[in-house]
Amino acid sequence: MRKTLISMAVAATTALAGCSLIPTYERPAAPVEAAYPQGDAYPAANGAGQVPPAAELGWRDYFADPRLQRLIEVALQNNRNLRVAALNMEAYRAQYRIQRADLFPQVGVAAEGTRQRVPAGLSSTGQRVISSSYGVSLGTTVWEIDLFGRLRSLSQAALEQYFASDEARRSTHIALVASVANAYLTLRADEAQLKLTRETLATYERTYNLTRRSYEEGISSRLDLRQSQTQVENARASLARYTRLVAQDTNALTLLLGASLPADLPEGLPLDGKLVADVPAGLPSDLLQNRPDILAAEHRLLSANADIGAARAAFFPSISLTASAGTASRQLSGLFDAGSGTWLFSPQINLPIFTAGSLSASLDYARIQKDINVATYEQTVQSAFREVADGLAARGTYTEQLEAQVRLVEASRDYFQLAEGRYRTGVDNYLTLLDAQRQLFAQQQVLIDSRLNQLTSEVNLYKALGGGWNEVTAQAADNAGAAGTRPSGS
Repeated sequence: MRKTLISMAVAATTALAGCSLIPTYERPAAPVEAAYPQGDAYPAANGAGQVPPAAELGWRDYFADPRLQRLIEVALQNNRNLRVAALNMEAYRAQYRIQRADLFPQVGVAAEGTRQRVPAGLSSTGQRVISSSYGVSLGTTVWEIDLFGRLRSLSQAALEQYFASDEARRSTHIALVASVANAYLTLRADEAQLKLTRETLATYERTYNLTRRSYEEGISSRLDLRQSQTQVENARASLARYTRLVAQDTNALTLLLGASLPADLPEGLPLDGKLVADVPAGLPSDLLQNRPDILAAEHRLLSANADIGAARAAFFPSISLTASAGTASRQLSGLFDAGSGTWLFSPQINLPIFTAGSLSASLDYARIQKDINVATYEQTVQSAFREVADGLAARGTYTEQLEAQVRLVEASRDYFQLAEGRYRTGVDNYLTLLDAQRQLFAQQQVLIDSRLNQLTSEVNLYKALGGGWNEVTAQAADNAGAAGTRPSGS
């Protein structure tokens, strides 16, 4: 009889396993153009030589600064946000395993024993009775046979949520790499501003001391002295400001690292060096495969689509099965004697007739959630397109801006040297020298800010294209692996 029950359960499961009410999924059309914008602000489309796409380019190959590489390595090991994202992924995987377990019967062994005394007044024989019963059984309790795919739909929805959490972890990883790079570059730029301010303050103080001696000798006016002092105090205020910013930048970088700055940091490349590699933009359609936030949004859409299948299946009958087989006896010693076998087979069917509209409302809710996820997916695609387009616009304009700013700094420096010489020889007044000093300092500051903006825009473009997940370029890793397997004589 036990084999008969098992055979009936297996046959029923096999016969009813093919039904699913999940709607056929079609990926929404990407609400963006087939190509990135063109115009004066955008660079001409050209190949990137041997540089692979951003999504395949490892961050060690993209960032050339060895100090930045070390900082990213530390952050990936210690950052708490990344650790939370990884734990969230594990939690969603556990939830999927819990949901998937409902598809299978939960088989357990139950043992029970009862000994009861019935007083004479309640006994049918008029005598007190002491009765005993013992039993052991193996079976399943309230196993729902997934006739219309409700449980499979819920399991599929949980699986897609797990996939979405995995993509969210990748997105957090990529964002962390970009955040560390931007924080490091900001720190380097503010350190450069601090160094420039110190040098400028020293120049202003020399000029102020000369002007003060000239004033004491009656050569310069009190107005010249106060104007020179104004320059010195402005520079001191800037010095305090950049000292504070450097300290705050260090604190922000430490927070991203999740640990103190390593003591063995290598020397970094100069801020005006080649700190990042150029990567091709590709096509907007590439974003659908490379951006983890887009992939996560699509998995959440697939989960909502599966929820519709579960809501549809709730309208149909559900079948539950309770079955067990074992042995029972009045005496514990006779529990496994011949003839003590027992079995139970109790199927139950539940057909919803009147639910006060709750099932219809549940289906409407599932459909609305899918529509919300469709809109979220489309918005995510549009945001990704915008981020890449902004990065390309920055790439197409910052090079010319920096070249012009360098020339402007050189011209301002020459202007300052000429004005200083003419003032010392008495040809020009102090106002000309004052203007030259201010202009040189301001343009040097703008040059550093422009270089920082260019570098951060390149980092953000790398992130927008899906770069930052791999540590080393996939092709380079494959080549290294192949080289490692070659015979020593090759």
